[in-house]
Amino acid sequence: MSDRRSFLKFSLLSSALLASSKTLLAYHPANKAKLPTAVKDQPIVISTWDFGREANAGAWNVLHTGGRALDAVEAGVKIPEADPENQTVGYGGRPDRDGRVTLDASIMDENGRCGSVACLENIMHAISVARAVMEKTPHVLLAGDGALQFALEHGFKKENLLTPKSEAEWKEWLKESKYQPVMNVENKTHRSIDDTPGNSRNHDTIGMLAMDAKGDMSGACTTSGMAFKMHGRVGDSPIIGAGLFVDNEVGGATATGMGEEVIKIVGSHLVVELMRQGMTPEQACRAAVERINHKNPEAYKNFQIGFIALNKKGQYGGFALQKGFSFAVRSGKEEKIYTAKSLY
Repeated sequence: MSDRRSFLKFSLLSSALLASSKTLLAYHPANKAKLPTAVKDQPIVISTWDFGREANAGAWNVLHTGGRALDAVEAGVKIPEADPENQTVGYGGRPDRDGRVTLDASIMDENGRCGSVACLENIMHAISVARAVMEKTPHVLLAGDGALQFALEHGFKKENLLTPKSEAEWKEWLKESKYQPVMNVENKTHRSIDDTPGNSRNHDTIGMLAMDAKGDMSGACTTSGMAFKMHGRVGDSPIIGAGLFVDNEVGGATATGMGEEVIKIVGSHLVVELMRQGMTPEQACRAAVERINHKNPEAYKNFQIGFIALNKKGQYGGFALQKGFSFAVRSGKEEKIYTAKSLY
C-alpha cells in the first residue's frame, strides 16, 4: 500500500513539474519571439562610421548583381584597408608602442563558418587572410607570426604598412609616451575631435554586415586597433561573438570602440541573441551598450562603444555610448549615413 501511495505522489509531482516546465517554456521570450523572415531580392549592406559609405559602394558592386554576401563584405572592407588616409584600418594604420602596425580582422558567412587573424603584420588585406583561414584550415583564429606565415604561404604579398604620416605621429608620441585612449567622436573629415598624438582616433574599426538577394547574411570586421597599444594587444575585432557575429536565422551585429569592453560582454553575440528574442536591431544594440554601462558606470568618461545590427527582414539600427557614432547604409532604396542614438 505504501508503495502505491509513493507511486501516486511521485506521479502527481511529476505531472505538476511537467506542467510547470511547459508554462515556463511557453513564456520564455526566446520561445515567444518569431524569427524574422528574410526579404529576398532586396540586398542591403550596412557598415560603421562615415567612411563606411565608400566601403558600402564596394560591397554594393557585388550585391546588386546577385553576388554572395560573403564576397560583398570582403570586397567592401578591403577599400578602407587599402586607404593610407584611414589611419585606423589596414595600410596606414597607426602603429603600436614599438612602431609596428598590427592588424586584427574577422569574417563570418551564412553557414556559421568563420575565420580571423590577430596581430598580423605586413599584410595589407587582413580580411582576406581571415577568409583564407576560414576556408583553408580547420581553425578559426591565427595570430602573430603564425598568421603571417600562413598568409605568405597562400600568396599574400608582404609589404610595409607604416606610412610616413603614421610614423611621424608615432615618433611625436614617443616624446612623452603617454597612453591615454579617449572616446572617438566622428566628424565630417573622419577625424576625432582630439587630434593630439597619443589620444588619436582609437576606435575607427570598419565593421560591415550584408544580406544578399537570396536572403543570406555575412559580416566582416577589420582594424589596426588602438594607436600606440602594447605590442601583442588584441581587441574585439577578431574575436567571433565579440566584434562580429552572424546567425543566418536571425541577423548579424558588429562593434566598434573600446574592444576590451566589448569582449567582456561578448557584445555582438549578445545583440544577435536579443534580436532572436524579438528586439529590433536598434533596441538590441542599445541593450548591449546599457550592459557595458551598467558594468562600468564611469565608462562614458573614458571611451566610446558603438554597435550596428541587421536582421533578416532587412531592418537595421545602431546605438552608441557617446554622441558622434555614425553608420552607413546602402540598398536598392537608399544610400545614406545615419547618426546613431546614444546613451550620453
